Amino acid sequence: MNYKKLLVVACAVIFVVAIGATAYAGGDEEELVQKKSWFDLFKTTGLVGIMLVLTSIAGTALSIQYAVNLRQEKLGPPHLISELETLLAEKNFEQALSICDADRSYLARIVAGAVVRGEAGYEEMKKGMEESIAEEAFRLNAKISYLALIGNIAPLLGLLGTVTGMVTSFQKIEQMKSPTPADLAVGVYESLVNTTMGLFAAIVFLTVAFFFKNKISAVCLSLNTIAGELLSRSVMENPPQ
Repeated sequence: MNYKKLLVVACAVIFVVAIGATAYAGGDEEELVQKKSWFDLFKTTGLVGIMLVLTSIAGTALSIQYAVNLRQEKLGPPHLISELETLLAEKNFEQALSICDADRSYLARIVAGAVVRGEAGYEEMKKGMEESIAEEAFRLNAKISYLALIGNIAPLLGLLGTVTGMVTSFQKIEQMKSPTPADLAVGVYESLVNTTMGLFAAIVFLTVAFFFKNKISAVCLSLNTIAGELLSRSVMENPPQ
């Protein structure tokens, strides 16, 4: 009697283990079918995916360039400030203009706009500096607009990829009598991956553009203050009436 009970229990355990193993094997098979690497997903994006990658490379290169060049040490070199401070205190406008023309940084350009009118008096020098500040600030912000442009183009390319993916799926439906989900998956992947890439690039580059825009505003404000102080030194002994 005990033998029969043990046999029944053993059969039940074997049955449960067999079912579990089958389910586990089926789950693994399903996982292997569904799981794709990032490179496999990228291959489904087609031409639009390549365009998005090239756009992202361009945005990354611009971001690195701006991070290196749009620093206060680059836009207003300390050695230039020291030299201009001495020359303007001596009212040596000709030499100051020569140094500014050779340097061509942001600070050099706005100071050059003032000293070029050195013989016309303080008010004209101040007016020239204000005009140069407006011009140079516009030039710097125009550089940042390229990052914003990339950030705005990226989601449009992602939308283009969405449309081309839908076209691919409908072509499968048209060409095959009874397409399976796997047949339509390529077009769906193309749509979703392109959309994801476009949105990700937009988020990154619009954020970077916003950061650089604020940084430029802060740096320009600081350098404008320094330039104003340098200009005041040139008339310190004989202030304007």
